[in-house]
Amino acid sequence: MNTESLSHRTSAHCAARRMRPVGLTADVLRQQNRVFRGTGGVSAGNRSQGFAPAFLDTRTGAVYRACFADGRPAPMHLLEGLPSALVAERDAGGRVTAILSSVMAGFVRGTQFFTREQAAALVMN
Repeated sequence: MNTESLSHRTSAHCAARRMRPVGLTADVLRQQNRVFRGTGGVSAGNRSQGFAPAFLDTRTGAVYRACFADGRPAPMHLLEGLPSALVAERDAGGRVTAILSSVMAGFVRGTQFFTREQAAALVMN
């Protein structure tokens, strides 16, 4: 790849980033896990009660089960398995580093989505 095409690709990527509001990142997910450690607001604290890690796109109401990049269900929140339409940023290797600000992490049980707070409260009861 020549320098001119790399420069064009980089500037197009930067322009696309500016147009997509960045929300969740792996760091934000880790912070959330620290806040909810020891409660039903984390996967380890609610799995036994039928909760699975998921994401809610608040713009559309669509719920996405957390998955590995290959599509297998994941036991924790991972950004890599989400649809491309939800991706706000990728690193140079193409890995998802951030998803849109309209997407929130939570849990699904059956067909219902629960926020971390809701799952934690249900597990306490």
